[in-house]
Amino acid sequence: MSKVQVFDHPLVQHKLSIIRDENTGSKTFRELVEEVAMLMSYEVTRDFPTEEVEVKTPVGPAVTRIVSGKKVAIIPILRAGLGMVNGMLRIIPNAKVGHIGLYRDPETLMPVEYYCKLPGDMGERDAIIVDPMLATGGSATAAIGFLKDRGIRNIKLMCIIAAPEGIKAVQEAYDDVDIFAAAVDSHLNDHGYIVPGLGDAGDRLFGTK
Repeated sequence: MSKVQVFDHPLVQHKLSIIRDENTGSKTFRELVEEVAMLMSYEVTRDFPTEEVEVKTPVGPAVTRIVSGKKVAIIPILRAGLGMVNGMLRIIPNAKVGHIGLYRDPETLMPVEYYCKLPGDMGERDAIIVDPMLATGGSATAAIGFLKDRGIRNIKLMCIIAAPEGIKAVQEAYDDVDIFAAAVDSHLNDHGYIVPGLGDAGDRLFGTK
């Protein structure tokens, strides 16, 4: 079974509290989502391989370590996933960015694909799928399936808030995909929203209704 890592860092939890607040405006919401994504990226990339190199400091030679040839693609699920990309690129500036467009059918709550654009060398890259909310798990499992169909095997899923139902759906469909979240909330309501959650992440990011 894949691992689920929940971030308990004080800075992440502090920012998440402000993100949840219904009185937080779109500007602050966008900034904090980006910051939380940046902080989470630090841990999501912990298993990157490194190799020894020698550099010359102003004082003398030093044997240090650098990331060893790791190629990464950040794959936001449109549209809310876009809010996490810039924060991640601050930590992984050489990553390429692909996009998967999905929307949730309001009747069936199932994902419907409308767009998929990936880097040309995607087969050589590890993928980090990002979406602020892991609710039913439908969009996440669909996005993982799109990447698997294209031969991508090393995939991680990074979200800000997850519901137990979404975690279960992803793990049952793809038990090799690790999940990273800033919080795991109580449950989904009858409309498929995470409770207490933060509302519609896309609407709050972009000021839409």
